[in-house]
Amino acid sequence: MKVDETKSERARRIRKGGRILVELEKLFPDAGMMLRYGNNWELLVAVELSAQCTDKKVNEVTPALFARYPTLDDYLTAEPEEFERLIFQTGFYRNKTKNILAAARVVKQQFHGEIPRTMEEMLVIPGVARKTANVVLGNAYGVVEGIAVDTHVKRFARTYGLSDEEDPVKIERDLMEVFPKEEWFRVTYLIIEFGRTYCPARAHDHHLHPLGTLAMETEE
Repeated sequence: MKVDETKSERARRIRKGGRILVELEKLFPDAGMMLRYGNNWELLVAVELSAQCTDKKVNEVTPALFARYPTLDDYLTAEPEEFERLIFQTGFYRNKTKNILAAARVVKQQFHGEIPRTMEEMLVIPGVARKTANVVLGNAYGVVEGIAVDTHVKRFARTYGLSDEEDPVKIERDLMEVFPKEEWFRVTYLIIEFGRTYCPARAHDHHLHPLGTLAMETEE
């Protein structure tokens, strides 16, 4: 949102968001979480692994990982080198290993082995920023405190004039203003599905896909 945005511009942005939401619902009525996991701790691990990686690849890696470390306590004694080998294919494996094993200690020591239920507490966990926290809270507990902004959501928000920000936290703020709270959790998955299906990162003509008439629209 521009600092000098007028009330009419803000209203137009919100109306456009409503129109976009209707079309996305038609396109992807079954949009939702694609990562596979068995409990809330595994959910957190899978979401941390998904950073800069596809959900498909994470789902290929996690069966062996979760079999090797079936409980939270198993992560507390994990050897980093072995853990790195198991998650190597997800990319950034050294940093992810460091964060996930540190997260296990924090969850065990500060939260008694349970994934916390608030944004404030989630952000204490290593490797967790608002995107990860929103995904985990929403899927684990139905707690919705915002909109998870990944690369698909960021690109979509800017392409469709819903935000002109670069920072994910500021983009999230703009989207929370555009979409009603009851849609915040679902809108992330709708936009991600749209990005995967029609709007990849590589250069292409945005006017050729299903929401083409809304791409970069400035007037209504």
